Amino acid sequence: MATASLVLSDDSTLSKLDHGLLKLEKFLALLSGIAVFSLMILAVVSVGGRNLFASPLPGYVDWIEQAMPLIAFMGVSYVQREGGHIRMDILVGQLRGRALYLVELITTLVILLLMALLVWGTWSHFGRSFDFNAPMWSRDSSMDIALPIWPAKLLAPVAFFVICLRLALQVWAYIRVIVTGNPIAVPLPLDAAKQALLEADQLKGDD
Repeated sequence: MATASLVLSDDSTLSKLDHGLLKLEKFLALLSGIAVFSLMILAVVSVGGRNLFASPLPGYVDWIEQAMPLIAFMGVSYVQREGGHIRMDILVGQLRGRALYLVELITTLVILLLMALLVWGTWSHFGRSFDFNAPMWSRDSSMDIALPIWPAKLLAPVAFFVICLRLALQVWAYIRVIVTGNPIAVPLPLDAAKQALLEADQLKGDD
């Protein structure tokens, strides 16, 4: 996205932590992309097997279930860092300066609380599935080829914990912006015209 260039950096500890976490977020986003590509390959193999050999890929739906957390959750923290999540800008878009960052701080704190609760809930859900004494360490499995479910259930609290780290970092960053007026490690606000201009420049760079 074009917003990737809108997070400012300096030599502060906050900025170093931001870039350190960004490496992890990019890696998780890459895993998410690989999962999407892998499902596409599996779909080709399954449909091709059904049409050519009357034998679709066994457990195709089971593998889709395993990959869903990778696709749904692993890129969430990266998008949060870039300011790419869908949001209502009717009110926030009218704010400027410290008033804007104060509202951003409040909403980020609310999201952080929600995500912390989701980490707790999804970890408990994983705990009900994982068992060292069970076959393949799993108390439950997929319906077709009996894949263990706990790896997929583990991905949710891991992804939610990473976004909690990002949100905590942004809380620190927004407090710093309010105090100093220097927006480091937070996505800068853009209007539609600037966003379109950056996207156009990005496409020119790809050429």
